[in-house]
Amino acid sequence: MNAAPISFDTCKRTVLVTGATGFVGGHLVRALLDDGHAVIGLSRDPQAARRIAGAVRWVATLDELPPSTPVDVVVNLAGARILGPRWSAARKAALRRSRVALTRRLVDWMARAERKPFLLLNASAIGYYGVQRLGDATELDESAPPQPVFMSDLCREWEEAAGAAVAHGVRVECMRFGLVLGRGGALPMLLLPIRLGLGGRLGSGRQWMSWIHVEDVVGAMAHRWRLALEASGPPRAGITNVTAPECVTQLAFSRCAARLWRRPAIVPTPGWPVRLLLGEQADLLLEGQRVAPRRLQREGFVFRYPRLEGALASLR
Repeated sequence: MNAAPISFDTCKRTVLVTGATGFVGGHLVRALLDDGHAVIGLSRDPQAARRIAGAVRWVATLDELPPSTPVDVVVNLAGARILGPRWSAARKAALRRSRVALTRRLVDWMARAERKPFLLLNASAIGYYGVQRLGDATELDESAPPQPVFMSDLCREWEEAAGAAVAHGVRVECMRFGLVLGRGGALPMLLLPIRLGLGGRLGSGRQWMSWIHVEDVVGAMAHRWRLALEASGPPRAGITNVTAPECVTQLAFSRCAARLWRRPAIVPTPGWPVRLLLGEQADLLLEGQRVAPRRLQREGFVFRYPRLEGALASLR
């Protein structure tokens, strides 16, 4: 059964999307076009991007958009892939440039704009909360503090850069994404050992996995947009945890996926080789956070995929 299209707005808007050719960005752009909005996509390779979505106006730099360009909403999804080369000083600097520095340039562009966007939806991640001790079942809501680790610092700096747009009359909503499940992104890599019959717990298997289906990511962005239109008072910066209500352990995730793909899930992967290979970033796989979408729940947001089994079944 096909899901109902996502509605962002009764008015047709112009939306600037950075990271528009990425996994989440591609889903967002298609949903915006289906809802009748005009999309400007920022891409380092506009010619290649045009082959992905020709209805989008593609630009390679913000300098191609003069201050007179009318933009109603900005969605900032740009950022180099977190998992990859070890987090050397050079790699950390590159990750900061792709998120923090780009966001600052985006805010500078908004400061010069003759007509300000009414909303900036800025990506962030639950890495803001650092890591949670194994065995700790505390649910982390939007008020939970950061930790003195790189991933937490990166998210905090990213959100602070976005929050500077408030001074220019733009409402800001930072969205802390959990593990986004879809036919792209990280899921194919996570499913590979399971589909090969080599699935099982990773490390202890007790680490929490806070996840979200990609359709609910786009739906949450539309939800934030609609509520921004209803908001009164001066612009401010808000935070939303974009995770499903059901948080699972890594072992429960592996068992659920193995059951759906009809594979065994009995081969454990010890944590030490992962740490040896990835260094500090191994925490993303071996540690975790039990993050709760408290704000979305208070506001009555309806998840299309609140439970892991239904989310994974939709992606088979």
